[in-house]
Amino acid sequence: MSRIGRKPISVPAGVEVKVDGTTVTVKGPKGSLTNTFNKDMLIKVEGTEIIVERPSEDKLHKSLHGLTRTLIHNMVVGVTEGYSKSLDIEGIGYRAAKQGKNLVLNIGYSHQVIIPEIDGITIDVPAATKIIVNGIDKQKVGQFAAEIREKRPPEPYKGKGIRYTGEHIIRKEGKAGKGKK
Repeated sequence: MSRIGRKPISVPAGVEVKVDGTTVTVKGPKGSLTNTFNKDMLIKVEGTEIIVERPSEDKLHKSLHGLTRTLIHNMVVGVTEGYSKSLDIEGIGYRAAKQGKNLVLNIGYSHQVIIPEIDGITIDVPAATKIIVNGIDKQKVGQFAAEIREKRPPEPYKGKGIRYTGEHIIRKEGKAGKGKK
């Protein structure tokens, strides 16, 4: 039995969960999320808990059991607390600014890189070298943060670029220079 899959998901007060076959809709204070899961998974709401069960011990059903439970749990957490990813910009002259609903990056190119906000995602720029991506869908937040990081990933020699907060960059040594005679 899947250790994660067999745990019930507790539904906090103020969150409404609707299960229609394999389509789960979760409404909460921050918004609403809907997702359709594999038709074999059995999803039930019992009181203030959501229970995910699998029909057999088949390898496919075992692998989908924990996945389905985790995705539903992420939906519940997203509509109550939300998710955020923070990015740091490192490098001389590298900075970020917010103009309306656009993120404007000066990251060493001859032009500014402009990234518009997408629905469900908000961008905060508390400092010139810090970007925070917020939203209720964990997958969208992570994907959007990865797309921002992709514009200038950190390089291994000086560590310049856009990195996740707390990310460790493995540094390389530069050229050794000419040997002594």
